[in-house]
Amino acid sequence: MKNERSAAEQTSVFYCPPNSQPGGGSLCKGFSTLAFVALLVALVVFPRWAAEAAPAAKKTAAKTPPKTSSKSKKRRKAPPKAPPVSAKARAEALDAVENSLARAAELSIENPAALVPFFEQLYRHSHGEAEGPVRIIHYGDSHTAADEWTGAIRALLQGQFGDGGSGYSLAGRPWRSYRHIGVRAGGTLGWYSDGLFGRQGDGRYGLGGVSVSTRRPRESVFLEAEAENVELFYLRQPGGGTLRLTDNGVDVDRISTDGELGPAYFRYKPAEAGTHRLELTTLERAPVRLFGWVAEKDKGVTYEPMGINGASASIVFRWDEETLASNLARRAPALVVLAYGTNEASNKDWNLENYREMFSTLIGRFRAALPAATILVLGPPDRQYRTKGKWLPFDRMDAIVEAQRQAAIANGCAFWDTREKMGGKGSMKEWTLSGLAQYDHVHFTGPGYRRMGYIFFRDLMTQYETYTALRSQLQIPVEPKQADNGHTDKDR
Repeated sequence: MKNERSAAEQTSVFYCPPNSQPGGGSLCKGFSTLAFVALLVALVVFPRWAAEAAPAAKKTAAKTPPKTSSKSKKRRKAPPKAPPVSAKARAEALDAVENSLARAAELSIENPAALVPFFEQLYRHSHGEAEGPVRIIHYGDSHTAADEWTGAIRALLQGQFGDGGSGYSLAGRPWRSYRHIGVRAGGTLGWYSDGLFGRQGDGRYGLGGVSVSTRRPRESVFLEAEAENVELFYLRQPGGGTLRLTDNGVDVDRISTDGELGPAYFRYKPAEAGTHRLELTTLERAPVRLFGWVAEKDKGVTYEPMGINGASASIVFRWDEETLASNLARRAPALVVLAYGTNEASNKDWNLENYREMFSTLIGRFRAALPAATILVLGPPDRQYRTKGKWLPFDRMDAIVEAQRQAAIANGCAFWDTREKMGGKGSMKEWTLSGLAQYDHVHFTGPGYRRMGYIFFRDLMTQYETYTALRSQLQIPVEPKQADNGHTDKDR
């Protein structure tokens, strides 16, 4: 049989299979002369023809440029690499940044009275007068998704008011660069991520605007984090599959996602505090959709980043309002931070009036879901674009910043002008030269994000200290401790 050929036969040009007919010899018998002639043509005639055709082929190639893939086109369109910057120029730029920050120190948070409910929760928790951690949720674009800026704010707040844990994280690794500093997360390859920029779905993406789903058995996601309390946010749906939950390799429970369509929750309290590796595995061929999970402690502050690369503020309107409202109420944050605007600066559809109207509607959606929460709007940082070898600021950014300011104040929110803190319009140039921003003139570097995180924290604490001083003068009475929202250990 053909599969039984020896190695020598398989590599031989003249291998001829045996004739299967009785008395037959080789099937190649009678064709040896023809084979020899064909070999002679291949060895003598073809090289001569190829040599004559080569110049013509070169001319054709010169006239017709080779086809390029979309990937190579994208590489050519990438922004140029940063030119070298002298130590003197970098030092001068850094001095300019520091001078701008010093001048902007007098620019405080606008409408600080809106922060009072949040400050009151901070005060009561820090003095042991209320149960549970103080939760902060920060929505935004790639500045938020990097978790450098938010991570710096988290570290500073937890350093002063206690570490409440990592809080809410998206399930698995919904995109390759997803990160939440302080936790390790991942999963198998059979999950589909929905809600990312450029993807359209049914809008049931959960608290962070991103979900992962699968229909296959033996697909898993994991989270490694310090936790005293764990909670899973997922979608309950007709015919939904079952999940196995393990904690540090030990079976904890089976979670059925079957039921009436809508958001659902599962709570679990580990027997011991410390680092836990939590893993969810699908057990059958059935649909499962996960939003994310919570790993938090009994006290302290959580600062939870909900950033999506490329997102604009209007992305929230793609999310199912009922699902988002349920998840927000379940998480019960004391403060919601909205940090959009960078990507809107290059969108010609927006002007001051229609963006202000859209942003007011956005605030209203969060206000309806969280009537007692504080909302703080962070204006976008400065951004520049490259044209004819020069970097210029986006003029449309002026309208975006002002529209956000007006919408925030009109709707009882606080406002912090990030661009003005940097030094105003065009300040991104100095931040880039100083090494505090990347050469795309859009994103900061790690040190730049941490610097901005500190500036924001400093301004927030300045207002908090003013509030506590006034509070002590008013001698506000202390109310008894409140229960933790009445949740049971197992609430689906």
